[in-house]
Amino acid sequence: EGFIGTGLKRDEYICDCSDIDDIILFYDDGRYIITKVQEKAFVGKGVIYAGVFKRGDTRTIYNVVYRDGKHGTTYAKRFAVTSITRDKEYNLTRGTEGSKVLYFSANPNGEAEILKVTLKPRARIRNLIFDYDMGELIIKGRSAMGNIVSKNEVHKIVLKQKGASTLGGLKIWFEPETLRLNDDGRGKYLGEFKGEDQILVVTKDGQFYQTGFDLNTHFEDNILEIEKYNPDTVWSAVYFDAEQNYFYIKRFQIESTRQMQRFIGEHPGSYLVRMTKVDYPRLEIKFGGDDQKRDPEIVEVSDFIGVKSYKAKGRRLTTYQVELINELEPLIVPEQDNDEADDSDDIEDGDDATPDGQMSIFDN
Repeated sequence: EGFIGTGLKRDEYICDCSDIDDIILFYDDGRYIITKVQEKAFVGKGVIYAGVFKRGDTRTIYNVVYRDGKHGTTYAKRFAVTSITRDKEYNLTRGTEGSKVLYFSANPNGEAEILKVTLKPRARIRNLIFDYDMGELIIKGRSAMGNIVSKNEVHKIVLKQKGASTLGGLKIWFEPETLRLNDDGRGKYLGEFKGEDQILVVTKDGQFYQTGFDLNTHFEDNILEIEKYNPDTVWSAVYFDAEQNYFYIKRFQIESTRQMQRFIGEHPGSYLVRMTKVDYPRLEIKFGGDDQKRDPEIVEVSDFIGVKSYKAKGRRLTTYQVELINELEPLIVPEQDNDEADDSDDIEDGDDATPDGQMSIFDN
């Protein structure tokens, strides 16, 4: 109906934003405008994209195919919008009456797709369908005319294949105070992201999931660990199984999924005790209750249990009453590959890193 705002609770969700943000709007006739976030505002019909606008953002690239006039040449262009005057209309086309945007995408990390272009049937046209690679276009200014896609009339344009970033990786940090991502160096450094890279989130209640690296992503406050997802990482988890009333340990690799997955069983009384991605973890079990006089037991986790699915129950640690389970320094520390060392880019990983570069995550 042409309205946009934070107060339209039953309408289509666009993105998270704050009261001080600006919103950029693109229309199907090529117009675009930046306006301040409001509870409810009429912006007109024909909006094809709306998103939070960040001044000085050179990484968000808009890929556009438009027709010049009602029956004119079709052009393609890639551009960024870094700074324009609020509430002033601009136009990404040449301004010819009847111009229309045939394809549009907003790419937070400069991704470039391959399009399938279908022309309107006409005598002497041999190739009615062809691919057009947006990645071959140079990113230019927003007022650039663009490159010719076809001088013949286009019937439709659809996405054929998503593309990777053409800008290189984006360094991402996580700020615990705001529970948001940023590229300004605030908080914990997560790594350099591009293409289909994912962020892994492990929660304190024994669940995990992956998400993309969109800077508008907001996280809940129950995060135990957040990092760049690596499917080869082996995790070791100690948890209390409320159904069996024993402590269990399991080793597993985290599968790629956007769905929240629980790895400590389905019983609501079960809880996570410790979790680590150290290669050769060691545990110290201190006994309590009727067994408090027993000497502490040392468990070499990699010898105690093999790597299985995250859905596996794991192995029971002991049948005795437990007072405390500590993690000890590993006796075996694998050498770090030179490639891994080079990937750090001299950026510190934050306070979570142990001196040997491995990570240990647990509650004390």
